[in-house]
Amino acid sequence: MNEMLSRAVTGAAAVARGVRDDQLGLPTPCDGFDVRELLGHLAWTAAMFEALARREQPPSQDADHAPFADRAAALLAAWSEPGVTEGTSPTMGMPMAMVLQMVLGDTVIHGWDLARATGQEYTVDAATGEAVAAFVEGMAPQGRRLGVFGEEVPVASDASPFERALGLSGRDPAWKP
Repeated sequence: MNEMLSRAVTGAAAVARGVRDDQLGLPTPCDGFDVRELLGHLAWTAAMFEALARREQPPSQDADHAPFADRAAALLAAWSEPGVTEGTSPTMGMPMAMVLQMVLGDTVIHGWDLARATGQEYTVDAATGEAVAAFVEGMAPQGRRLGVFGEEVPVASDASPFERALGLSGRDPAWKP
């Protein structure tokens, strides 16, 4: 899982670095977020997931956070510590292994959102796509109730696991700006 997370964070950070100032107001496939807001969300989730890995109190969403691309190394370091996936998150009350799945899913899907919105290349390998799909499939009903996922978007019967994950999360894999 750590290799997958490393690829996901590295890939999303590269996309974040590739965003131009003139793209900040563009819409994204993540309903309700333009590129600027999605970059802010990624920065906050990186800070939050890093704190959760260290079993610290997550920062406020309203606080200033270093850009996602600048936080990537610290996020990966926190999730690479021995025993990080053992036990239960004191803040979230769920197994740390599940929190790691959340980090992976959030990073991969939002990395795709950002790449799609800004016309950048973004590749999700098969193993990561399958891991994200398994996580989203298990979380989709609760995610919709909490407003984290949109309504399911139907995908083709031959869709890849990652495309299925996108559809389950409320995204159209064919979305274009």
